[in-house]
Amino acid sequence: MIAGLILCASLTAVDGDTVKCDGQNMRLLGEGVPFVSGIDTPEIGSHAKCIKERKLALIAKVRLKELLAEKGLRVVFIGAVDRTPSHRPLVNIYRPNGEEIGKKLLREGFARTCSQRRRNDWCD
Repeated sequence: MIAGLILCASLTAVDGDTVKCDGQNMRLLGEGVPFVSGIDTPEIGSHAKCIKERKLALIAKVRLKELLAEKGLRVVFIGAVDRTPSHRPLVNIYRPNGEEIGKKLLREGFARTCSQRRRNDWCD
């Protein structure tokens, strides 16, 4: 797959680290390295391991939704897909000021750094 800019007529938040671009789910990478590092947000709905995680997931989704409402966002496909059965494209989304949205979610505490070695526990 070739990396590059993606044009989205519609860009919405699915959860804290997944967006839907014109019906296609895409995973935020937060300028991480595919399959090495990236961002992770709490799981939503039945995928959550506890009530606390469900609540945090809804808060993270609302924050991502706020950020996606900004005009002039750039969605950049990095040339890789995730390892889920749906093979979501891995993307970085940049605000007009150049700030990457996943990194902003990290700084604001809505996301954590993830790695393949350790899963985040949102219930502790």
